[in-house]
Amino acid sequence: AGMAVRVSVLPSPRCLFDDPVQIRVAGLQPRQAVTLRASLVDESGELFQAHALYRAGSSGELDLSRSPALGGSYLGVEPMGLLWALRSKTPYKRLAKRNVLTPFCVDLEVYEGHADMSRLLGKCTNERWFLGEGVKRISVREGRLRATLFLPPGPGPFPGLIDLYGSGGGLIEYRASLLASRGFVTLALAYMSFEDIPAMPEILELSYFEEAVNFLRKQQQVKDTGIGVLGLSKGGDLALSIATFLPGIKAAVSISGSSFNSFVPLKGDGFTIPVHPYDLGRMKISDESGLVDFSDVLDDHTDPATWDCRIPVERSLAKFLFLSGLDDMNWKSDLYCRDAVQRLQQHGREVEFYSYSGAGHLLEPPYLPLCKVSIHRVLGMLVHWGGQWREHAKAQEDAWRRIQAFFWQHL
Repeated sequence: AGMAVRVSVLPSPRCLFDDPVQIRVAGLQPRQAVTLRASLVDESGELFQAHALYRAGSSGELDLSRSPALGGSYLGVEPMGLLWALRSKTPYKRLAKRNVLTPFCVDLEVYEGHADMSRLLGKCTNERWFLGEGVKRISVREGRLRATLFLPPGPGPFPGLIDLYGSGGGLIEYRASLLASRGFVTLALAYMSFEDIPAMPEILELSYFEEAVNFLRKQQQVKDTGIGVLGLSKGGDLALSIATFLPGIKAAVSISGSSFNSFVPLKGDGFTIPVHPYDLGRMKISDESGLVDFSDVLDDHTDPATWDCRIPVERSLAKFLFLSGLDDMNWKSDLYCRDAVQRLQQHGREVEFYSYSGAGHLLEPPYLPLCKVSIHRVLGMLVHWGGQWREHAKAQEDAWRRIQAFFWQHL
């Protein structure tokens, strides 16, 4: 029978979720045709799978960092394709980690041939964690704060970050836990649709975010040279507001955000920034699927009538990084980013800006598969987020590197 077929994940079958790995198969026949399949069951029991057709080398070896996929969920040499190409069996599901204290387990199986998957030759499991060795997770319910603090191991001092997700609300921890695993004290902060915070607050108060900044600054392990803030979507414009109106913010990252205040008025000390005008009558709903396209609901941001809704980022002393996908189908984030970048540049401010062709709205940590469509938790509608599989995956890897490099540089 010859050697048993061995599937291995290098350097270790246990890693952090944002770690690239090398997937290898040994003990095959020379030039043998095989199908590789990855399976992951999320915390709600939803099955995500990807598969690819390969041919072993002349020595009966297969190395996904060198061997091209000949068909299946992706084509060509894609060392991490089996992860980023994962799709749910049920349509419109988004892969997200709820409990960061447990890993996602990805089963990797090798089957004989390219046709049916009747004969399993070998398998192994890749444990992908969201919390590095020694990282502490601390639930925060201090004053009004609804947050989770992640502390890297050791005395530090470490740069401090506030991490904000979008208008779907909730307390989203997996990006913050990964950033803490990379050496940042990170506070994941809820501001909508969580515990006693309403799904659609009538107003958001800047003082709430100020409480979060002050809480983070007084942590012993946090460097006293200033705080960073990053946000996705609605969290992106909040990150800009925090960096503009609150002292001590050194660096801000906006992912698929805008430079005006969206959807909920923001109340500061003696001023309120109104909501950028929008008209839900401009929503496009496709008949067959019930998919909603929001990209035209917002009024033209170049119209001076909307300018009282702008965040005056040019007044901020922070450094800025803007990231957006050119295939964002949720809203025109690239256009809105360019508007902010232009205003900052006109005022001689330092700003970095990257837009990714083929990337959608939900630019997540790397290897989380593209979610093109899912139910918006607050609106309860099926929303089109956009993105092309391979381009989106590459954008997430690049953006993740840039975000970390940016915060290391400025904090």
